[in-house]
This record gives sequence, structure tokens and C-alpha cells, in this order.
Amino acid sequence: MPQLNPTPWFPIMMLSWLTFTLIIQPKLLSFIPTNTPSTMPNTTIHTPSWNWPWT
Repeated sequence: MPQLNPTPWFPIMMLSWLTFTLIIQPKLLSFIPTNTPSTMPNTTIHTPSWNWPWT
């Protein structure tokens, strides 16, 4: 039985990395919604400061 040559690990790694970055990753990123700015006004709730007993 012929044995597989273990030397082309670097081209295989580069090919798998390119496949992921160019093909798989854009497909995965299309499912992740972007954080769009909300149209609600920025309302900050002012909480009163705490009265510390030692001040």
C-alpha cells in the first residue's frame, strides 16, 4: 500500500485557510447581524448619588 506523503502540510494548511477566509467566512458573517445604530434618543437616567455615612 502506498503511504501518503506528510510533507505538503504547509500547502494544505494554506489552502484550507484560504478556503475558510474566502468562502466559508463570508457565508458565516452574513448570518451575524451588525450592530446598527438605534433610532431611539439617548436617554440617560440620572441616579442620585449615594450618601455615604462617613462623609
